[in-house]
Amino acid sequence: MIRLSLSVLSIGFAVALGGPGRGQEVKPKATPAAKDEKEADKAIPVWPDVAPGSEKWTRKELVTGSGDRRTVRNVVQPTLTPFLPKKEKANGTAVVIAPGGAFRFLSWDNEGTKVAEWLSERGVAAFVLKYRLVDTGATDAEYQKSMQELSKSMREPGGPFEHPETKEVAELAAEDGRQAIKVVRQQAEKWGVNPKRVGIMGFSAGAVVATRVGVRHDKDSRPDFVAAVYGAPMRDYNVPADAPPLFVLFAKDDGIGVQATELHKKWKDAGRTAELVTFESGGHGFGMSKRDKPTDGWIEGFHKWLTAQGYAK
Repeated sequence: MIRLSLSVLSIGFAVALGGPGRGQEVKPKATPAAKDEKEADKAIPVWPDVAPGSEKWTRKELVTGSGDRRTVRNVVQPTLTPFLPKKEKANGTAVVIAPGGAFRFLSWDNEGTKVAEWLSERGVAAFVLKYRLVDTGATDAEYQKSMQELSKSMREPGGPFEHPETKEVAELAAEDGRQAIKVVRQQAEKWGVNPKRVGIMGFSAGAVVATRVGVRHDKDSRPDFVAAVYGAPMRDYNVPADAPPLFVLFAKDDGIGVQATELHKKWKDAGRTAELVTFESGGHGFGMSKRDKPTDGWIEGFHKWLTAQGYAK
């Protein structure tokens, strides 16, 4: 059973930390989170054509914030933005990164590009996934209404992930994650990646995407490892016999993240490899932000785990 006593506060803090403010429509030729044309040119489509399941969507993608605090919402066409290590540093491992945002927005930098830059500097090819999201409207008022509806759903049986619209989009986002794994493998030689060393990691809602990929995949979309950072668990799922190694991390004062103990337990009960890392404090949505909390150095721990699994050597 999912308990969400602190979830509303956690989501509210995550929005305050990196959530959308006043929207600005992005020019069609640019990726929604492009700092400049160079970054825009790097983004590649996840699907060869219109993403299946959302062919009739008419919403317009928006970017908010600036600098390294950008967020994206109303995603229709998923993309991957690669951050590749220098050839002399590359170790052949690749990670697809799914930022969080309650399936209403993507914390593009704090849980995306800054993570990717850190990993690429240490030899890991990183790909930030822009996956499909719930329509939050074109105005600030519509966005606020959408977030209020999300908060209301948290108090209902089953929580936010049983909300029909969220549930539908979460599955489409997971399809984007599976396809992203395939794309990285298909272009592995071009990017200097070993197709047998391609994993996925996600934050909050992005962790739900990552774990859905970890438990429901085919041969070509099976990730070689999964990392779930302060992600709420799914409901009604089984851990398959071929489930990849799992890395779970959260702070104990996070009402959403602590529920990931269930995910870790199910992995272990299935006889699969799973690592659980917890911190006494740090809250939800910390990402790459430095807040003078124990969570500040979390990514070093993830890198050590990758090394122990043989993926960061």
